[in-house]
Amino acid sequence: MRAAWYERTGPAREVITVGEMPTPTPGPGEVLVRLATSGVNPSDWKARGGSRPMLAPRIIPHSDGAGTIEAVGAGVDAARIGQRVWIWNGQWQRALGTAAGYIALPAAQAVALPAGTSFQEGACLGIPALTAWRAVQLDGGVARQRVLVAGGAGAVGHYAIQMAKLLGAAQVIATVSSPGKAAHAKAAGADAVIDYRTQDVAAAVKELTGGQGVDRVVEVDLAANAALLPQIVARGGLCTCYGSGKPEMALPFFPLILSGVAIRFFIVYDLPAEARAEGLATLTRWMESGALRHAIGAVMPLEDCAEAHDLVARGEVMGNVVLDCASAL
Repeated sequence: MRAAWYERTGPAREVITVGEMPTPTPGPGEVLVRLATSGVNPSDWKARGGSRPMLAPRIIPHSDGAGTIEAVGAGVDAARIGQRVWIWNGQWQRALGTAAGYIALPAAQAVALPAGTSFQEGACLGIPALTAWRAVQLDGGVARQRVLVAGGAGAVGHYAIQMAKLLGAAQVIATVSSPGKAAHAKAAGADAVIDYRTQDVAAAVKELTGGQGVDRVVEVDLAANAALLPQIVARGGLCTCYGSGKPEMALPFFPLILSGVAIRFFIVYDLPAEARAEGLATLTRWMESGALRHAIGAVMPLEDCAEAHDLVARGEVMGNVVLDCASAL
């Protein structure tokens, strides 16, 4: 099979190789998926850049993808052969991810893909969609809440806006960095958008919420925005945090303790089993009903894996970057 891999961390164009590798064989409890697509996420280029130690001498990157089950290992129902699926945690604590023609992985990590959802869209679910769902569902959900989605034009933010509305949020506000991204967030269903490059975010939130502040912030970069929290969150409100632009951050203790703001961290790779099961069921229900809109920003051939990493790292694309693996068999 054709695959992209790296054997040391560093700049994408220096360390990523595309070539031939043996097709894996599914072990007990596993399925072999013929991959049609592979999703590229920020965690992929960060890991390739050295943010965490390599698990093996050779890494095939990417945790997200979609395709068709071609074979099953012992203990897996053979009726699953031919099933269209999407994948979660393809390369989490594993060496061989989805940037390839095939992947063998535990059967539970290959989830049935509804007929109306494409393989390109299926490659956006494992990290972006599940992260967004967890961020709006945590600690009681967002029903009747005022919600601010930081980075509303991003892959996670675009889903979070939709999901907050689907779960009954009273108001959804998104922060963005350009008029184009504002239009993208509005199209996802945001009631209002704030351009943080040209507007005073705290003042805008105060005006939009009648001076009350928001009940929940879905935060993509806590290091950059921590000082803003006590200015925009209602007393006793919540920040659900899934990302940070820096490994360390400073929190304004006295303003935060006076506001009663809670900060809830989570990582989508390590969701509790019950929460993941609920998230998978909810995503399936929304896709089957056509309730979710997916944003595909760019589709590139597997051969351009290094370029795709750089594209995601630069943040130049609105929507998910997806690799076409169909010709990588």
